[in-house]
Amino acid sequence: MTWLVPLPVVMPLLGAALTLLLARRARAQRWVSIIVLTATVAVAAMLLVRSSLDGPLVVEVGGWAAPMGIVLVADQLAALMLVVSASVTLCVLVYSIGQGMADGNEETPLSVYHPTYLVLTAGVCNAFLSGDLFNLYVGFEILLVASYVLLTLGSTETRIRAGTTYVVVSLLSSLIFLVAIGLVYSATGTLNLAQLADRLDALPDDIRLVLQGMLLLAFGIKAAVFPLSAWLPDSYPTAPAPVTAVFAGLLTKVGVYAIIRTETLLFPGGRTADLLMVIAALTMVVGILGAVAQSDIKRLLSFTLVSHIGYMLFGVGLTTPLGLSAAIFYVVHHITIQTTLFLAAGLVERRGGSTALDRLGGLARLSPMLAVLFFVPALNLAGIPPFSGFLGKLGLVQAGVDDGGFLAWSLVAGGLLTSLLTLYAIARVWNLAFWRAPHADMPEPGDADRAARTDGAEQPHDGPAPAGAVLPRLMTVSTAALVVLGLALTVVAGPLFDISTDAADDLLRRAPYVEAVFPEGPP
Repeated sequence: MTWLVPLPVVMPLLGAALTLLLARRARAQRWVSIIVLTATVAVAAMLLVRSSLDGPLVVEVGGWAAPMGIVLVADQLAALMLVVSASVTLCVLVYSIGQGMADGNEETPLSVYHPTYLVLTAGVCNAFLSGDLFNLYVGFEILLVASYVLLTLGSTETRIRAGTTYVVVSLLSSLIFLVAIGLVYSATGTLNLAQLADRLDALPDDIRLVLQGMLLLAFGIKAAVFPLSAWLPDSYPTAPAPVTAVFAGLLTKVGVYAIIRTETLLFPGGRTADLLMVIAALTMVVGILGAVAQSDIKRLLSFTLVSHIGYMLFGVGLTTPLGLSAAIFYVVHHITIQTTLFLAAGLVERRGGSTALDRLGGLARLSPMLAVLFFVPALNLAGIPPFSGFLGKLGLVQAGVDDGGFLAWSLVAGGLLTSLLTLYAIARVWNLAFWRAPHADMPEPGDADRAARTDGAEQPHDGPAPAGAVLPRLMTVSTAALVVLGLALTVVAGPLFDISTDAADDLLRRAPYVEAVFPEGPP
């Protein structure tokens, strides 16, 4: 089954080439993208099953044996990330088709969107499967190029400005990562992760700490941890809703994934554990305080995105099986829920004409379906029982209590405070945008449909449309699918925690990963 491993990277790249050739055939482009991403979900699910049964699956690209050649490794953590990310990208693609992003209008040029979106998917999958540091760097660069194109679709002044900030920050983190790669190679003579797991242990402690700090700094910028997160709230909200959603769900999690992989495989022992816990606490608290101060839904969600990255670092910093398992579970939860909320925010903007809270009101009456699509994932994000957000936070709190240290208890207190403030923030959005009387400037039911009709939209009615009838079908269905997926995480929380626990155990033991790449031991 190892032939399946490169397919999540190869299929989107081939799909991108094909959709570029089909630039003048919108329907064909859409079907190619949907088929490719559906196949990617299926392959990722098979990889998850096989890696759970047989251990990590390894492919030597081009037949070149490791460590000279590039290897792709699908262990349980990588396969789980592939399943969630591919599912999310598929739903967002359907949403974007419903919004008319592939119609060739000036907002989203037809010949650019689908190829770039598939390249972005390939970059995400390549980062998850990379078995060496340089290939991980390549995955990040693929993400950078594709994400800049998507972020600046429409070429408006606001988007170009935000895209410039995003690129400058991303290039800085890539430069730091590249320097770290050079230092690692000069110190060890290899970039293969499995081989580095053996050779880094032999280096003096101060050199290992410098290399660890360089990699942590590079990945921390990409993951948007405090104080390296100021760029995110100013960049993401300016993009079209589907682009913002996929960025929020996936791009920062690739940085978190890189932190998890390197901290466990390359630098075991927790020398930076205390630093990670301090960063986690500051990321949670400062991020959620920023969210509480916002008056725009997209910016508020961007700050909650930053804040909840802290929960993931919380688990990594504890360096215990339970903490790491809860962190992996929370990554899966947050990818799904944060993406869903940004898609719901896009529906709010379409129905209400704005995402500014002072210009919204009465959406619960005007569109009950939209109210449900926002309310359910919002409660999940806040960690209300029995949703997956509550279960993930409960696992982290239990891991912190079991640790018993001062920093661990501080993180427990910070996590609970962040959860309460998240609930306050989303309750404020609900009260102002959905519950209070409609704002005078809000469009009447049916106006939004007439003003911007897109593929998948319902036909406008004569006179006021029934409540909830003005949202495009595909946008609503894809958002609802992600809401259901978020609820499914609660239903299957037991098996999902088992997978997360197995993945955490393999990460902490390191041997399964190293032995899969080098069955006879690292050279």
